[in-house]
Amino acid sequence: MPPVTVFVCTTCRRSGDAEDAPRAGATLAANAEPLAGPDLAVRPVECLGNCSRGPTAAIAVPGGWTYVFGNLDPAEAAPALQEGARLLAAAEGRVMPWRGRPEPLKRGLIARIPPLELPA
Repeated sequence: MPPVTVFVCTTCRRSGDAEDAPRAGATLAANAEPLAGPDLAVRPVECLGNCSRGPTAAIAVPGGWTYVFGNLDPAEAAPALQEGARLLAAAEGRVMPWRGRPEPLKRGLIARIPPLELPA
């Protein structure tokens, strides 16, 4: 099975961050990258289009749903993304269960996107 992928927006800012301040999304991406392994890919990307609610990340699995999360704490969200990826990979029907989902992924859910091939 291909790994679950966590896409992290590197261009995200937090509301109120100065224009020249380090990007909170880049910090989140840097914190998440060491968590990558054979079952988890971490891909820094530019702009996930959730600018008013950044930092933003998405968790995707082939044949399953993709989850977009916002308002993530760049210093603390990486382990929550790793746990969410683990839950999604193991979930029946490739739907991330609510129960057991880390709190940042419960309160930060922006969208749930169906797989391209949605089963009947």
